[in-house]
Formats: sequence, C-alpha cells, structure tokens
Amino acid sequence: MTIELPDARGGLRTYEPRTEPLALAAGTPFASRTVFSAAHVVADPYADTTPDSPAAVDWDATLAFRRHLWSHGLGVAEAMDTAQRGMGLDWAGAAELIRRSAAEAKAVGGRIACGVGTDQIVSGTLAEVRAAYEEQLALVEESGAQAVLMASRALAAAARSPEDYLEVYGHLLRQCAEPVILHWLGPMFDPALEGYWGSSDLDAATDTFLEVIAAHPDKVDGIKVSLLDAGREVALRRRLPQGVRCYTGDDFHYPELIAGDEQGFSHALLGIFDPLGPLAAQAVRVLDTRDTAGFRALLDPTVELSRHLFRAPTRFYKTGVVFLAWLAGHQNHFAMVGGLQSARSLPHLARAYELADGLGLFPDPKLAEDRMRTLLHLYGVTP
Repeated sequence: MTIELPDARGGLRTYEPRTEPLALAAGTPFASRTVFSAAHVVADPYADTTPDSPAAVDWDATLAFRRHLWSHGLGVAEAMDTAQRGMGLDWAGAAELIRRSAAEAKAVGGRIACGVGTDQIVSGTLAEVRAAYEEQLALVEESGAQAVLMASRALAAAARSPEDYLEVYGHLLRQCAEPVILHWLGPMFDPALEGYWGSSDLDAATDTFLEVIAAHPDKVDGIKVSLLDAGREVALRRRLPQGVRCYTGDDFHYPELIAGDEQGFSHALLGIFDPLGPLAAQAVRVLDTRDTAGFRALLDPTVELSRHLFRAPTRFYKTGVVFLAWLAGHQNHFAMVGGLQSARSLPHLARAYELADGLGLFPDPKLAEDRMRTLLHLYGVTP
C-alpha cells in the first residue's frame, strides 16, 4: 500500500510506508551520559480558546507522555522552549505544569529539571527581572526539581551592558539551593534574545557567560547551549571549569557532540529527543558500552529528520514535534496551544512523516499512516 504525499513544488510523490516499527524497549537510566528530553505539552482540543488566550492543557495526556520518556531512562526537561514557553504557554500554565510534572517525577522516580524564567512580566527594570526570576526559582525548588535558569526576554531588553548580566545571574546563583543548569538559547530559537550576555559578538558573549560560571562554579551543574554551532560548543565546552557539564542543545549536530572526542563530550538536553526518545535512549545505552561506532550508527540517520523539523524559522519546530507525537499515538489529536499547529505547511509535515516513518519511530505504522491520510484529506489532497 502506498500513500501520495505533497511536495514543496506543489506536486504529489508516492511513498510506501513501512509495516514494522523499530524494536525499541524501555530501560534503565544511562551510565555514561546525562540525557534530558525537553517535552511538549498536549493541548485540550475541546477548550474554547483563541490564539491569545491562556493555554488549555490536557494534563492526563501531557503527564502520560512524560511517563513514556521516563520509562526509557530519559530525564525530562520541563516547561522549556519545547513546551511552547513564551509561544502559547504563559507563566500560570508553566507553573501548573511544573507542579504536576515534578509530583509525577517523584511518584515514578523520574529525573526532572524545570525552566526558570521571567515570563510573568513582559518588560521591567533589572530589579523587576530579578524578582521575576526569584519567584519562579522558588516554585521550582519547592517542587523538588532541578532548576534551569533560562534566557530572559525581559533581561535582554533591560540590560545595557555585560555587567548587568553578571549582576543578575550572580544574584540568582548566590541564592540557589542546589546547582542549576544555565541555558543559552540563540536568537534562531527566539529573536528577542539577540545580543544576550551583552553582545551580538558571540566571542564577547561567550566570555561574559564563562565569567558568570567562573564566579559561581559550585552553583552551576552545567550549561545548555542552543546555538546550532558545533565548533563553538566544543570550544566553550573545553573552557568550562572542572565539574561543570555541557548539555548540548544543538539539534543539528547532537550525535558528534554527545559522542565527543579525546578532550571530552557533551551530555544532552534536546527538543529532538521528544520524538526520538526511545531511539535516542537505545543509542546512549550502546554508548554506555563504549561502542561509539554503534551509537553513531543508530543516531546519525536521525539528523536529517531533526534538521528538517528545526529548519528556519527554527522556533516553529514545536509544530513538527507535536505532529509526530500525534502520529505515534501519544495523543489523539493534532491541536496545539495557541493554534500553533498552523505554523508549518502541509509539505513540511508530509516530509516529517516520511522521515520519521523511515526511521521506524512509530510504534504502530498503520495508525501513523491512517492519521497522515486523515490530514491529507482535511487539506483537500486527493491522489
């Protein structure tokens, strides 16, 4: 049985779906790498909402997806970019998500880290930015989760120099109860973060970032770098103080960065590990046996899918992630908070289906095919 898929040129191409999924079993946490999957939220499709209204979340399906990730040994990075933080999920929704997911992690023994930002304010003074960070940090620490200090749009707007970043982050790190992960999200993921750390010159920004870490190495578990520049990440990784980890957030070069070289490697905190969770987990377990070639053989073929999902404008990658979750049967609809399901074209989604199916990511390939046909029908595509 074949399916006709639309292409970017306005035509149809014939694709033959696979009939069997890749065999991917659940398993225990990893020995050689710490790996987080940034997880998406499942919208409530029955909620009467508009794109600018507060998010309506299907909590049962959202938490079930987190249990799926934990069952494969992955940690969950919660309430971050992949969860549409700042793109449909406001602070009230994120706070509820953090409370519920942290409680679920405690119940099942799953590892969780949660995003701490300033999205309860749109803009403000440096003092107001600090206060917003502090409010969110308190909630995450009270939940028992590890904190991820995310880049702040409000801080990017308020800061006038690298010293402002040093002051704000230094103030926060001094009061953190446990070591945190610092997150550097590039402007390809969020244009409002252009010039973060006080400069659009990435070399100068890197120096400021490292200065923050060097002043408080005991309060920094690691850094997450999402700049989509493997060479820059490796150079930064080699300059970190002893004991501070690098968690790659590079959805273009993650196999080589996690595999590492003779001077070190990156751990991972990745949005692409939402759809790739079971396959990524299997690959890391192979790496645990020091079989780097086997690890790369499993993970390298996934890069084409990841580059497709994260193609410019990169910030809309969440649409493809949720689309694949629907095809995989993790949720019963393709609706997103803020109506973001409309952010990618039908040819883009069709190619995502083709690439994911080719990798064997769908536990039930026939279900995925049927749902793809349903979407094509809704768009008026007839062979």
